[in-house]
Amino acid sequence: MHHRALLLVFPLAALLAGCSDNELPQSQELPPPDLVPIAEARALGANQYTQIEGFVSVTPGTFLTATGDFGFAVQDDTGGIYVSLYDELKILIGAKVRVIGQIQQVSKQTVLVTNASGPEILQGVEAVTPKDVATGDVGESTEGQLVRVKGLVSNAIVEDKPYGIKAYVDDGSGEVEIYVCFAGEKPLIDTTKLTKGAAVEITGFSQQYLDRYEIAPRGAADLVLTPPPSP
Repeated sequence: MHHRALLLVFPLAALLAGCSDNELPQSQELPPPDLVPIAEARALGANQYTQIEGFVSVTPGTFLTATGDFGFAVQDDTGGIYVSLYDELKILIGAKVRVIGQIQQVSKQTVLVTNASGPEILQGVEAVTPKDVATGDVGESTEGQLVRVKGLVSNAIVEDKPYGIKAYVDDGSGEVEIYVCFAGEKPLIDTTKLTKGAAVEITGFSQQYLDRYEIAPRGAADLVLTPPPSP
């Protein structure tokens, strides 16, 4: 089946168990990769294994209709990253997690590919606060982070079934695409409110798909209608 973002599965279970296709002896088990800040992990080359810690900003499976996986997002003080996961897991917003995985570029987005044995839930919970950014500043510097924009809906919505719905918001600094995934048959936010000219505040995950940077809301609370700006 074709997915909007084709995510790949890698044999992490073998690595984490200390074995490969040729079954390494116990004495040759590989140690876990070093724990690094998320910004440092993001800067690694493709296929590099790494270990990060952070707080969950997007719960597993939120963007399932677009990605075809049960991935989630993690953030620390240095940045954020999407964690691609094909196993369904229950992890709550704000949970502290440690994840071992492999850095990949998927549809030009930096992702950490893992499996069910990759994430470990740690003690501690912390609310991830969205970063307020201008619509024109959503780009590589915000990718992987939870962001919030305010502006006017600048164009009519565009359906991208079965993956999602595209909306557009501009605060005068440049238009940004809002990519709204489905939860079942309904979009994650009420896109009927995104009429051209409506003043909105939208929170979501800053992501890249090919040559476009987008904001992906996580649920109904990520859309707030605001008073229109004064003339």
